Amino acid sequence: MDSLNKDREGLKILLIQIREDPTVREEEHQSFADYSGVDKSQIEILDVFEKPIFSKEVLKGIDAVFIGGASEASVLEPGKYIFISSCIELIKDLIDQKIPTFASCFGFQLAVLALGGEIIRDTDNFEMGTLPISLTDRAKSDPIFRNTPSGFRAVSVHQEKAIELPSGCELLAYTDECLHSFKVENAPFWTFQFHPELDRTRLMQRLSVYKEKYTEDPAHLNNILDSIQETPESNLLVKNFVDNILLGK
Repeated sequence: MDSLNKDREGLKILLIQIREDPTVREEEHQSFADYSGVDKSQIEILDVFEKPIFSKEVLKGIDAVFIGGASEASVLEPGKYIFISSCIELIKDLIDQKIPTFASCFGFQLAVLALGGEIIRDTDNFEMGTLPISLTDRAKSDPIFRNTPSGFRAVSVHQEKAIELPSGCELLAYTDECLHSFKVENAPFWTFQFHPELDRTRLMQRLSVYKEKYTEDPAHLNNILDSIQETPESNLLVKNFVDNILLGK
């Protein structure tokens, strides 16, 4: 795709947030700013808990979109979380309008549903920690993953997953457990089941906030925290999106 003919300081990015906890909302906003290399003031927030019904009008004047994760909601419960249908329709608009999009974790799952795929819930044997992610041959030429080594570590904490690629998409990354990244064909739309915007320190903070959801007891939490590693290659992917897709470097 062509770059936006803007410099970094001129970009305006929309971050779709699915977070009720105010501390995590702030941390997620800062994380995307830090790893994208874009000033936090350039990243506008759409809080779907505050504004659950919205249309493509929220994209007016926006150069690109980040979609974050969620620990307080499930894509499999659209009746309970009424913003899910708005998010899915917006994703379809993003693809149709070819607006560059970087969808992380919950955003990955929303995209799977928007593209007619299936999400499965698994609360017993789910990924949690900093895991090695394998890359496909297609990733070698992808502008975001190019020069990323297969087996790089990334933050992955999720109880819902996709095991089959939606039609019209290219698989870029995976683990033995599930799919981890794909790009929509003929659109600048990338998804990541893992968290490229999240590093070791922030994962430790997140797990402390959501320990009741993801861990059995303090000993289990401590075991997970002790196993967490740094994720530098994963964190570079957010900047690659801005540099290579938005700025065309």
